[in-house]
Amino acid sequence: MNATLQLDATFAALADPTRRSILAKLAERELTVMELAKPFAMSQPAISRHLKVLERAGLISRGRDAQRRPCRLEVKPLAEATNWMETYRRAWEANFERLDILLDELKSIKTPHDE
Repeated sequence: MNATLQLDATFAALADPTRRSILAKLAERELTVMELAKPFAMSQPAISRHLKVLERAGLISRGRDAQRRPCRLEVKPLAEATNWMETYRRAWEANFERLDILLDELKSIKTPHDE
């Protein structure tokens, strides 16, 4: 998957609060579908649909441990999204620094009203 499509898939998956909650739980430890479904007021098939979206986005993977099929968090797509957002954070920070400088300059200018 190219970088743009990967970012699109990542952000689309993260747009849903249930999927974000699932990722938060998987950040703590690997869990099965049944373990992930317990705290939610939805069926196991509904949780499975959310997991498929996360898996297609590359945000989770499913393993096999005997009879158990644990889900685990995959950090690479999240790291790529973070790096992408970091570029914009730096740009906004630079804009705010320029604005601070301008405001300081404006404060130091004396107007006829000040005298």
